[in-house]
Amino acid sequence: MLLKRAREQYGLELQIGPTNIDSLTALIADKYAEQQGKGAQFHRAVMKAYWQEARSIDDLAVLQEIAQTVDLDTTHFAESLQNARYAQEVKDDIQQALQYGLDAVPALVFEDKYVVMGAQPYDVLKRVVERVQSEMGA
Repeated sequence: MLLKRAREQYGLELQIGPTNIDSLTALIADKYAEQQGKGAQFHRAVMKAYWQEARSIDDLAVLQEIAQTVDLDTTHFAESLQNARYAQEVKDDIQQALQYGLDAVPALVFEDKYVVMGAQPYDVLKRVVERVQSEMGA
């Protein structure tokens, strides 16, 4: 269903990566990328690697390759994955998600008020955005 929806509604061909992986390392790497000003680029590259290239994003070599493709400083990349501060930031993000009641991926929160969980059609997201804009007087 997800693969068909992605193809028909968004023109994406998905090749989902391995299941039962631990994405914690990728999440910590994302915090490092954010600090380097490359968070959005790194995040997109990791998502593409997993969802379109079927790569294992818990593999250090894969993450280092992705870091290089987005021009991250990789001199201390492996060390950064052991950084307690980044690990705590990820833990804090997970706590916040749980407080919101989020238990699906993706999960989007609009204006700290509306939650859209799971892969949803474009029309669902459009209606939420239009409602938020209406409430904001936009």
